[in-house]
Amino acid sequence: MQLEAYNAKDIDGFMRWWADDCLYFAFPDTLLAQGAEAIRERHVERFREPDLEGRLLHRLSVGNMVIDHETVRRTFPEGVGEVDVVCIYEIENGRIAKAWFKLGEKRLLKR
Repeated sequence: MQLEAYNAKDIDGFMRWWADDCLYFAFPDTLLAQGAEAIRERHVERFREPDLEGRLLHRLSVGNMVIDHETVRRTFPEGVGEVDVVCIYEIENGRIAKAWFKLGEKRLLKR
């Protein structure tokens, strides 16, 4: 449902899945945002992208960890493209407590 809210650019629906004190990292350990308000600010900006869409390719769950492999369509400065992303979520009390994101190389799409 978090990905559905992301694709709908529904910031309130998206934020329901994040703990108030969540941590958001570029893999492995670069802290990009601390707390739900900082994550909200990042995504308000991201949701302005007209071509934004995440597509789940594979999901693996073990205990309280969820690992997604996604392809995300973005509007880059050079144009519309895609990037593969590995998303690792640590879940506590039904919400994301920590998240790590590893991005592949972006691929520009021809229009």
